[in-house]
Amino acid sequence: MKTIAIVDDEVHIRALLEQTLEDLDDAPEILTAVNGAEGLALIERERPSLVFLDVMMPLMNGYEVCAAVRKNPDLAGTTIVMLTAKGQESDRARGHEAGAHHFVTKPFDPDEILELARKVLAAS
Repeated sequence: MKTIAIVDDEVHIRALLEQTLEDLDDAPEILTAVNGAEGLALIERERPSLVFLDVMMPLMNGYEVCAAVRKNPDLAGTTIVMLTAKGQESDRARGHEAGAHHFVTKPFDPDEILELARKVLAAS
């Protein structure tokens, strides 16, 4: 079974992502974490195919989590989608430098999230 992790400190964002991703075929398991440190532990333990990762979070920010995931060869197949309210090009560049595959600006379009998840899960 495919697994998706949602790492975001905002409860309504986690809920919206969960609700959106429930529309996927083959109902992947959806796991959540409320801060960067918890998110990194979840990713290392569960090895999800896809991670939706907020940038601004307590304990560890999304860039730090992403960089830590990229340093772990066991997680090489994990696709990371950074989510942020900051849409500046410098933020995107920093996300890509940390190893993110995709960058989505909040507020996001649920249809865009669903399409991205479908593509990633089909390829994994």
